[in-house]
Amino acid sequence: MSNLDSLYQQVILDHAKARHGDGPLEHADAEHFERNPTCGDEITVRLRLEPGTDRIAEVAWQGDGCSISMASASVLTDMAVGRTVPELLALTEEFRTMMRSRGAGEPDEDVLEDLVAFHGVSKFVMRVKCGMLAWVAAETAAQQAVAAR
Repeated sequence: MSNLDSLYQQVILDHAKARHGDGPLEHADAEHFERNPTCGDEITVRLRLEPGTDRIAEVAWQGDGCSISMASASVLTDMAVGRTVPELLALTEEFRTMMRSRGAGEPDEDVLEDLVAFHGVSKFVMRVKCGMLAWVAAETAAQQAVAAR
């Protein structure tokens, strides 16, 4: 394993243990539940927008699953707050593209930041949904929050 792969693996393990954003969120504008029927991972993502805007003020999640899905939810929390809904949706699509790459190419670290740690996960088709689970839930919750305004 290269030093870079080892670093990326450590990022995933650190986020799986620290679990940023894990917990309830009162007064959420929207929430969405996703479950991976293949492995049983599940998550509910809640978010709150800044009043009168489409800017994400707060994200929280509650779930149970493998280190990959929990770490991805933790990174989501760090990366979503402060972005607008369109920015979050664009980032989600960039992440989705990387996760579908099967490890090919070089992800754009300037865009994906800590999400590049999941590039190695993309080589394992059965684990892609684990990495995407929280992002799919956040994507739907964000769209619902905007639509409800």
